[in-house]
Amino acid sequence: MPLAQLIAPQQLAERLGAPKLVILDCRFALEDVDYGQRSYAEGHIAGAHFADLERDLSGPVVKGVTGRHPLPDPQQLIQRLRSWGIDNDSDVVLYDDGPGAFAARAWWLLAWLGKRDGVAILDGGLKAWHAAGLPLSLDACDKREGNFSGQPDASLVLDAAELANGLGTPDLTLLDARALPRFRGEVEPIDPVAGHIPGAHCAAFTDNLGPDGRFLSPQQLKQRFAALLGTRQPQALVAYCGSGVTACHNLFALALAGYPLARLYAGSWSEWITDPQRPVAKGD
Repeated sequence: MPLAQLIAPQQLAERLGAPKLVILDCRFALEDVDYGQRSYAEGHIAGAHFADLERDLSGPVVKGVTGRHPLPDPQQLIQRLRSWGIDNDSDVVLYDDGPGAFAARAWWLLAWLGKRDGVAILDGGLKAWHAAGLPLSLDACDKREGNFSGQPDASLVLDAAELANGLGTPDLTLLDARALPRFRGEVEPIDPVAGHIPGAHCAAFTDNLGPDGRFLSPQQLKQRFAALLGTRQPQALVAYCGSGVTACHNLFALALAGYPLARLYAGSWSEWITDPQRPVAKGD
């Protein structure tokens, strides 16, 4: 079974109520942190549990040390996954409003803990669900304790020191998932310092999607990332973004394209700039 899977709205609608199915609503808005919980309460796909980016899918922020969305404590995350009824053999479907960035964060966390099959993202998210004329529910989800067990895979992450040591080496391919103006340092609406990590390539996560908000075909994604890789090996890929969230969208898209699961610099730009000794680049 492929590591990265998509599910279409109609396919999910036909599977609602299946005994092994667990659905997570991952909606979130950086500018309104209560948006996801509020939207979930106003209507969600039947049976879905709400997974909050900051309370469930991130750890506590340590000012001046971590980025804006540090990785959660593995054992706390495992317990949270169990509280949503997830077992080792569950089929998990993740969704957000549409672009898939927050759903991809949940996908990556599951892969990090060893759950690498039976996990799919709703292609196009709730926007596609609505476009298909499918209903939402106000019903509370069933409460069942799952038995998921996992271990974090340290090979999938690297820290700032490891990344700093690799800068300038020919093997490193560093992909920045932020939009080009932020990458160039022309604008910075969130973090106190503008720019990017030296040597990085801009690979805006939104370019993984077509005009309809759904993922490009695996062949199109392969062409995209092959151009960024050039002659370098895919094992040299490292993904980052502003806080370690949208980078997971690139990691998911890479896996859709058939590449092995690449590494994440989880602290990303917001952690990198906490140390003024770390280099910053601007422009292309």
